[in-house]
Amino acid sequence: MISSLHNEKVKALMALMNKPRERKERGLFICEGPKVYLEAVKAGLVDSVYVSDSFRGRNDDIAPEAEIMSDDVFEKVSGTVTPQGVLTVTKMPEYTLEGLLSGKYKGDRPKDTLNLIILEDVRDPGNIGTIIRTAEGAGMDAVIMSQGCVDVFNPKVVRSTMGTIFRMPFIYVKDFQGTLDELQKAGTRLYAAYLPGSEDYRAVSNEDYAKKGVIIGNEANGLTRETAEKADVRVRIPMDGKVESLNAAVAASLLMYEIRRSRA
Repeated sequence: MISSLHNEKVKALMALMNKPRERKERGLFICEGPKVYLEAVKAGLVDSVYVSDSFRGRNDDIAPEAEIMSDDVFEKVSGTVTPQGVLTVTKMPEYTLEGLLSGKYKGDRPKDTLNLIILEDVRDPGNIGTIIRTAEGAGMDAVIMSQGCVDVFNPKVVRSTMGTIFRMPFIYVKDFQGTLDELQKAGTRLYAAYLPGSEDYRAVSNEDYAKKGVIIGNEANGLTRETAEKADVRVRIPMDGKVESLNAAVAASLLMYEIRRSRA
């Protein structure tokens, strides 16, 4: 049993939890909980597993290959108020824009569509995680993110995806503007969530385009003007009262489900 915070494996786990560079260099990240462990197993991405002593005492059949940690060490590594008892070190899923455009990740989704949620410099981990999770529910094909977005392998993001991180394709792109150009050349119609001079968001479903991408901007500053001007349509979500804007994840969810409705 691992019972010391000075154990080398514990130090490595703490580094993966807290350091984006460590995650990137090793190509590994940590997910928590028995359900997410099972998702990682299905995806074939498990590197190693750790369980708390009390969890193993209650569960003999989950992650039998796991190393056991004392409860106090496990709690320190987990960093959550109520740890679920399982930590899985997981290999990072890998997706490419080329694979997306070729239909490689379509699965059982409609072959004649390409529906995307595109994020420019979205920084809040909870927003990114919620958007990825909602994207699967709305039947989107992928989440595309600028380099300025928060690290999707941040533990807070991973927790908020509730396992969707293993099922929903996501791609970081270095040349964000160039990627938008490439998507448009491939026939994707881009809808930017942008208040100035924008149409009602239901314009997304009023136009019969099979390939649609919704662009959501930074929580504080919204979309850059360059991105907004590149979009085919700039849309807004009507609001009552004195509210100026919606949370990024809420706005993204409304627009993604409007695309889902338009497909139906």
